[in-house]
Order: sequence, then structure tokens, then C-alpha cells
Amino acid sequence: MKPDFKAMTRKELLAYMLAHRDDDDAFHELMDKVYAEPRRESYPAPKSIDDLKNFPELLEKFHQEREKRS
Repeated sequence: MKPDFKAMTRKELLAYMLAHRDDDDAFHELMDKVYAEPRRESYPAPKSIDDLKNFPELLEKFHQEREKRS
């Protein structure tokens, strides 16, 4: 019996799909989840010297926020 793909998170479904590469249903459900999510915002370019000074902290904050959405 296959898992409930709709109940799985995107990360869980990706892990399942990578372990079961021939499962077309898992692939299609993963693609549905990917396309259903809004596009992620890319990190804005630094606009000042202060932005560059704080870049490591800004980048870390960006990565943490991105992980929360995954």
C-alpha cells in the first residue's frame, strides 16, 4: 500500500520519490506541490555599504525563513 502523498510535506515526498524513482504517482504529486506553492522570493541585492557589512546576518536570516517555508 502506498503512502498518502497528499498528506506528506514536500520534503517527505521528495525523500520518498528519491527512494522510489519509478513511482510516477509520487512524482506527479511532488510536481503538483511544487507548482501550487507561490514562487519564492530571491534574496534582494545589497543596496548600501551597510547592507554589505551585515550581509552574513542577512543571508542567514534569509536561509532560516526559507527553511521555515519548506
